Amino acid sequence: MEELKQETLRRRTYAIISHPDAGKTTLTEKLLLYGGAIRLAGTVKARKANKHAVSDWMEIEKQRGISVTSSVLQFDYDGYRVNILDTPGHQDFSEDTYRTLMAADSAVMLIDVAKGVEDQTKKLFKVCRQRNIPIFTFVNKLDRFGKSPFELMEEIEEVLGIRCYPMNWPVGIHGNYVGIYNRREGQVELFDKDGGHGKTIRSSSKASLDDPIFRETLGDEVFQALKDDIELLDMAGDAFDMDQVTAGELTPMFFGSAMTNFGVRNFLEEFLRLAPPPVARQASIGEVNPVEQPFSAFVFKIQANMNPAHRDRLAFIRICSGKFTRGMPVFHAETGKLIKLAQPQQFLAQERNLVEEAYPGDIIGLFDPGVFGIGDTLCAEGQDFKFENFPVFPPELFAKVQAKDSMKRKQFVKGMTQLTQEGAVQVFRQPDSAVEAFIIGTVGSLQFEVLEYRLKNEYGVDLLIDRLAYSVARWLIGEEQDLSSLKGIDSGMVIRDIQDRPVLLLSNEWSLRWVEERNPDVKFLVVPQDARRV
Repeated sequence: MEELKQETLRRRTYAIISHPDAGKTTLTEKLLLYGGAIRLAGTVKARKANKHAVSDWMEIEKQRGISVTSSVLQFDYDGYRVNILDTPGHQDFSEDTYRTLMAADSAVMLIDVAKGVEDQTKKLFKVCRQRNIPIFTFVNKLDRFGKSPFELMEEIEEVLGIRCYPMNWPVGIHGNYVGIYNRREGQVELFDKDGGHGKTIRSSSKASLDDPIFRETLGDEVFQALKDDIELLDMAGDAFDMDQVTAGELTPMFFGSAMTNFGVRNFLEEFLRLAPPPVARQASIGEVNPVEQPFSAFVFKIQANMNPAHRDRLAFIRICSGKFTRGMPVFHAETGKLIKLAQPQQFLAQERNLVEEAYPGDIIGLFDPGVFGIGDTLCAEGQDFKFENFPVFPPELFAKVQAKDSMKRKQFVKGMTQLTQEGAVQVFRQPDSAVEAFIIGTVGSLQFEVLEYRLKNEYGVDLLIDRLAYSVARWLIGEEQDLSSLKGIDSGMVIRDIQDRPVLLLSNEWSLRWVEERNPDVKFLVVPQDARRV
């Protein structure tokens, strides 16, 4: 029990969220650099660069310079075991990000110093607030000219409704920053010039703000500006309150540049000191304590073909309580069967290591023969409960998809089935269609492009994609005779989901209200009643 407690307390499992292009994948990689997990940082700036971010493993990500899947990365630093969940920033992949946030104990919100709070940041921040998880803010790209620190503080507080407490403060004026001031330690850290373009750890020197050599090095104007800023923060700013941070009401704020390794180490060390270890999780039996309960976990992500040569399929689980050991039998709540977990793995992008044991907060990958679904619960033999349901989002864009070559039918069906189980898209069918085709529902148009790319490159199938003029989907509940004689759906389409439940597609909300008024005996649900496995 003491070993379990100690191992749990040193875990830090967090997700990094941001608007696209705020530098999220770059920050993730630099944390790996400082954590000693990699020796040389790559870059995601150039689409055809020879090196790519360690967390971007899918070929399309390397080509486009964006993240379209959540990556799971782990390293050790100063006695902590760190699990990073790097999520897609693009709004078209927000479902994957939402599911990943379910597996995190805290979140790092990345803000572009020039752009401030952007639309996607607002959406992801809202999800974090709903879960009441601590949110840490990293203001990035300090190597470029942007908004003033005070302006950014005010914007975060007004737009997001969360108070800020700067843990450090940039040293410099007019966007020309040379270091950071650590408020807790009362120290200035000045960075040497970055001669390696951020590929290696950046050297620096530290001393007290009162050290005369710093005033001489900085110059009177910069030194006085820093003194005035610190005095203003101490007098008019919020006091640091860890209880408010834990409740998601106050965000510790850091300044730096992931690209040039400016302030990254300071952020990493302070974040690990403040971020929470794994906490209790809600389940059908009440709260599941990470230390007091036997083993339990849930599936938050499924990914096919991480290794194209082996055509494997992995289910990523977040351990919530107890100790995991390789080969242990676990109870799969959804099927009611015992499953032996023989080849659990942990990841550094595509590099895999076999796991002998793991603890609450850890993320491990399990080979999946097709039995797992997103949101499934695994628990120790003799236990039987389920963790809280994952949020499910109704699709807003639709298309009919079929294989160009009818001889590729088997590969087409297999690919579509696997990508559906990943949660990448939602798949439906037309009951009376004579053509082997699927109706695809997504929350963003870029998902169609990724679907087409992956079917071609992973399954050898070229697609015909015919976009449909629908934007509203509703699951139908009612008597069979009422469903078979729906009134007012001439401009809509009735399809079936993978569990054979009827779904109505309509062009807009006005059409939906029209149909609802004419079918009072039918319920129109935004998401299915059994929303755990759609």
